[in-house]
Amino acid sequence: MNQTFIVTKEHRRFTEFANAVRKERTIGICHGDAGVGKTNSARRYANWDTLEPYINEWGPRGDHDAKHYALANRSRTVFYTPEVLCRPKDLMNDIDHWQAKVGICADEHLRSTETAPRIRAGGVAHLVELLIIDEAERLTPTGLELLRDRHDREHLSMILIGMPGIDQRFRHYPQLYSRLGFSHHYRTLGRDELLFVLDRHWKRIGRNLDPDDFTDAQAIAAIERITRGNFRLLERLLPQIARVLKINELETITDDVVEAAASILVIGN
Repeated sequence: MNQTFIVTKEHRRFTEFANAVRKERTIGICHGDAGVGKTNSARRYANWDTLEPYINEWGPRGDHDAKHYALANRSRTVFYTPEVLCRPKDLMNDIDHWQAKVGICADEHLRSTETAPRIRAGGVAHLVELLIIDEAERLTPTGLELLRDRHDREHLSMILIGMPGIDQRFRHYPQLYSRLGFSHHYRTLGRDELLFVLDRHWKRIGRNLDPDDFTDAQAIAAIERITRGNFRLLERLLPQIARVLKINELETITDDVVEAAASILVIGN
């Protein structure tokens, strides 16, 4: 992801939730509406935007290895999104693959600092402390049971991310549900956070945001009404606002500019 990550209150709450799940070696559920930022926060927590491409390349080692090894050791987290209609065997093979790769990187860092522990049975995969699974609705009952079994055998902490109601679905699986330690509701942006995000974006395009200015206040109100605090909609709308300004050679972001930008997008209800 090329866009600069903006740390919001919801992201900090997610970080606290993930740390608690990891510390207690339990299973947690994170649920929230589509586009509120669950996936972005989880990838940020796992440093996945940096680690995933590095692990996927897995070519000849170079000078940049040390920083990736250190990052993997600090993270000790795997972020995984199952495919649609993912077979249980493929699910576990994929998780094994990512656990092993992140574990190898963490082990290399520990060895370089001469603090490498004696590897237990099961190898470097045991260095991974947290598994985050996005789009958890895709998991089959067999897949859920396999994950529950891995949690029991390896004491691997897990976070299952999904849409609202996913916690109710898991009630149908008593063995898994009894092991849930934490539930986190990822909410939309509040007004103060929306203003913080807008201020950052205004500055990126060379503007200053003043909520007390009538024109800016109207633009803010239009954005708030259109996005309803949904982070994904906001991230889609703001580049279009910049585009409308450029095409029409405008200097000021007004509510008309916001409406024109929104008309290009498929917003939905």
